[in-house]
Amino acid sequence: MSKPTGAFDFRRPVSYDAPAKRAFHTRARRQLKQLAAALGLPPGAYDLRSNQGGVAVSGEVTLHTDRLYVQASQPATGHDSGILFRTCEGRRDYHGGPNNFASLNLLNRPQDLASRIREACRV
Repeated sequence: MSKPTGAFDFRRPVSYDAPAKRAFHTRARRQLKQLAAALGLPPGAYDLRSNQGGVAVSGEVTLHTDRLYVQASQPATGHDSGILFRTCEGRRDYHGGPNNFASLNLLNRPQDLASRIREACRV
């Protein structure tokens, strides 16, 4: 499957590359805001956090609501598990319900990612 025109390559490794990591975080934040809109979340209904981590990792960008936790990173387990999502009970719940994973490519398709999250998490 090809990337949509203008899509960001979230699979491009960013460890040990500060400019690439900044771009990853900037674009992931943008796409998670679009995901929030696709999920029907108004501003203020969610927190959006970015943790750059150390030089050897991508860090993570997190969308956290009162009922949902979504995190994008480049994990050691591979790009097909780069989006972690699960239910939660409040914005201080960092372990929540069972983990679900999706490909980083879905960041470029927020409507599709929202559908997958709704189906798996019933939110």
